[in-house]
This record gives sequence, structure tokens and C-alpha cells, in this order.
Amino acid sequence: MGHAVRPRKGYRAAVKSCLVVDLGLIGYAEAYALQKRMVAARKAEAMGDVLLLLEHTPVITQGRNGKREHLLVSENVLRQRNVEFYESSRGGDVTYHGPGQLVGYPILQLGAIRKDVVWYVRMLEEVMIRTSAEFGVSAVREPGKTGIWVADEEKNFTQNAGRARSAPGEQIAPKKLGAIGVHISRWVTSHGFAFNVATDLRNFDLIVPCGIAGRKATSLEKLLERAVKVSDVARVMVRHFGDVFGVENKLGSREELFEMLELAGQAVAVPV
Repeated sequence: MGHAVRPRKGYRAAVKSCLVVDLGLIGYAEAYALQKRMVAARKAEAMGDVLLLLEHTPVITQGRNGKREHLLVSENVLRQRNVEFYESSRGGDVTYHGPGQLVGYPILQLGAIRKDVVWYVRMLEEVMIRTSAEFGVSAVREPGKTGIWVADEEKNFTQNAGRARSAPGEQIAPKKLGAIGVHISRWVTSHGFAFNVATDLRNFDLIVPCGIAGRKATSLEKLLERAVKVSDVARVMVRHFGDVFGVENKLGSREELFEMLELAGQAVAVPV
């Protein structure tokens, strides 16, 4: 199921640096506004490439290609459950973000790496696939679908060997472990990926995840049947991000990022 996609040969020759900033738990609207400022600065070459890592407070977002009917409850129900709703400029349909989910927003000048949107999406998948493998989970791509999937929970882990949860011969539909929705303007990327680490999966029942009926979401914690820290997954994810995109990661603070944006705003018209 799926196929291997490799980074372009030879593109590592000129290693670039990428600032990695962990924003912690942050609301969607605040992160969205921050991305817009960063994209403007990156387009003006007033700042370099940055990978934002974060967790969102509970929110359902609808991408440019999303259908409102894929939100299965009213906004009143969302308010009662303290789940926000936003329309987003990213690609894709409807998805859920919340605590326990590792979200990555790369703000990259893709033109300096490879001008290929499909390749970029496949590489984000590759980062999540490699990260999953390091935790003992065999995640794959599915033809015609974006993101990464776990084909059969019963066969993924040696600790589950011999513990059948389905009838013999019954097909188990692959479950989604990581989602992708990106936006690219003048080859500067924004939005990105969402990887379910310890996410409350019940909130995915409020939507048709990514507009694909009959498919469920899963998480690393559910698959491994043990607690998993988002911070532990983040460290692994950052390393694979650097390897896949051929960049040298440099850890930075939130304060450093905002200082950089303030300086960029003095040089160019960066929206606030």
C-alpha cells in the first residue's frame, strides 16, 4: 500500500539552516495570524526558514476545499464542548486539532529547495512515516489520499501478537495517524502537518475527518497502548524533518522568533 518517495538526490549540497520554535499550547487564531506575519517576512527575505511546533487548543478547521456538511454538529454543540471552528486558507477538507496532537507549520522558501508542491506534501508524509517507525509503528501512504495511515493495528506491534480483535478474514480499514494541509504562495509554505500523539480521538466523531467517510483517526498512544509525550515525539520529528529536507535545525525560543519578526517589520511591510 502506497509507495516510497525519496528526497531529491543532490539537493543537500548547500545545507541551509532552519530555526525550530516550540510555541507550546496556542489558539488557532493566534497561530494563524503569526504564520501570516512570518510568510510576509519570508517572502521579503527578511527572515529565514522556520519550523513552528505546537499544540492547538481544541478547534475544528475547514480548508479551502472543505464542505460544511462534513461538520456533523452545530456550532452551538461545539461551543458547549469548548471546541472552536475556523475556516482556513490551507488545502484539504475538515479536521480537528487539540492538545496531545503535534502540529508542525513549516515556513519555508520552497523555491530554494525544490519547486514541486506534490513532492513537498510527500516529504511531509515521509517525515511522519519515519517518526512513526522510530516508535515501532508501520505507517504508510494511501494512493489518492494525503496523510499517513496505519493499515492494520493487529499486525503493527509485536506486543499485540495473538490478540485478535476482529473476526478471521475481516478487513480493518486503515486509520489516519497524520494529516496534511498546506498553503503555498510565491513558493513560501505555511500550515503543514498534524500528528496524533495522545489526541482525544472522540472529537474526530464531530466531523468527517478530511472528508473521507468511513475512516477513523488513531493516535500513537492508542496504537502503542502506553502513554507517549508530545515532547518526545517532537524531538524525533525535528530530526527527521532536517534529514528529509536537508536543513540544519537550530532550536530557538518564542522570544527569539518575535524579536526576529519585529526586526523584519522594520524592514518590510509585515502585517500585524
